[in-house]
This record gives sequence, structure tokens and C-alpha cells, in this order.
Amino acid sequence: MWSLRVEKNGKRLTPGSSSVGPEATASLGAVRAAVPSQPTLFDRGAPTVDAGALAALGRVHLDASAWVEYLPAWVSGEDALMDALVRGTSWHSERRQMYDRVVDVPRLVASLPEDGPGHPLIERMREILSAHYETAFARVSMGYYRSGTDSVAWHGDYVAREMEEPTVVATVSLGAPRRFLLRPRGGGPSTAFSLGRGDLFVMGGACQRTWQHAIPKVARALPRVAVMFRPIWDPIELHSS
Repeated sequence: MWSLRVEKNGKRLTPGSSSVGPEATASLGAVRAAVPSQPTLFDRGAPTVDAGALAALGRVHLDASAWVEYLPAWVSGEDALMDALVRGTSWHSERRQMYDRVVDVPRLVASLPEDGPGHPLIERMREILSAHYETAFARVSMGYYRSGTDSVAWHGDYVAREMEEPTVVATVSLGAPRRFLLRPRGGGPSTAFSLGRGDLFVMGGACQRTWQHAIPKVARALPRVAVMFRPIWDPIELHSS
């Protein structure tokens, strides 16, 4: 069983307790985040996941309608999985309009199976998560953060941020831990998490609509790959797929 340490005004909260609140600081992997980012003996070997481990998921309520769940090191042998994904994927960059100019998105992205074969464990994870959350996670996408200069700005997931009904997005983080920030939509103090090394992190309820998340730039960081599992929300996408 894992232990989640979330502090609010000096008081320790646990999964299932009252709202974390926007001013809270969460350290989901405080000990593991301090581990050197290079592979360890525990990272080696064939990558696997345990479906039964999801029973240890703990839920933290951000407010009355938004929640997150976390399971550390769900992926065993995550270094081998990350290596297979980095080497076997056709990563590409994106450009986006920002005010009066077009800028490069500071990370590489890919979708499976469009940009590569992925790994058999990705499909296994998708099946396990779909069954657990009773949600068809039909879309698998990835973000490749090559160094501390790669990042993602404050946002809610496209489509989900406009939906009134509850949504679920699951992310598996491989490689070096990075700070993952959450704040109420529109601004305010952020809640910080540390995710990497095979951690599973799930955002649910109204989280995409009423909260925003980001991964800020840092001075130094070794590579990280985020594998994201989403349903198909847009009916147009569903009929055109």
C-alpha cells in the first residue's frame, strides 16, 4: 500500500479525505523523485504491470467535482518500455499560433498506432484501465520531454475541457520524474506532484473543465515519456475513425 503525503496548512491529508484545495502542495513521490534519473537495477528486465495493483489506487478530491488518483511505480521494468517507445516511434514536433506568431511546441508528440508499433504492454495497460474505469480508452498518445527545456503550458485537455459530464484521462509517466502542476481554471495557487518511473496518474470528474495542468521548464532534467489514455469524446472523431 502506498502512502500519499499532501499538506494543507501543515495538516496531513490522505486519499479519500476532504478537498486538497488550490493552495495545497502534494508530494506524490517525494522519496522516489530524489532517486537519480538513470536506470536502476529495479528498472531493468521485461516491462510488466499488475492489474490487481489498481486496488491500491488512492483518490484525492481537488474540490467537490474534480479528483485525481495515483499509483506509484505501476510499471515494472519501465526503463525498457521507455527505450522501446523512444526508439520505435516516429516522433514529430508541432507548431501553434501564439498571439501574433507561430511557435514550436516545446516537446515531441506521437499517437499509437499511427506513429509506431508501441509495445504490447501499452495495449495491456489500455485494457486494464478501460476495465477498471469502465471507460473505453480508445486513444493512446504520447509526449516526449527530452530535457528540462521541454514543457507544456497551462491547459485542460481539448474537448474534455468543454464537457459538462465527468471525464477520465489516465497517464503513465516513464523516465525521470518531472513536476506536474494543477491549478483551478482561470488561475490561482498550484498543487505540485512529482511523476515518473512508471507512475500512474488519473484525472477524473470535472478536472479537465475546472482545473488546468502544466509541466514547467526546469534547469536540468533527463528524458521523460508520458503515455496518455483517453476516450473518444468527439462524435465527429468517432464516425470518422
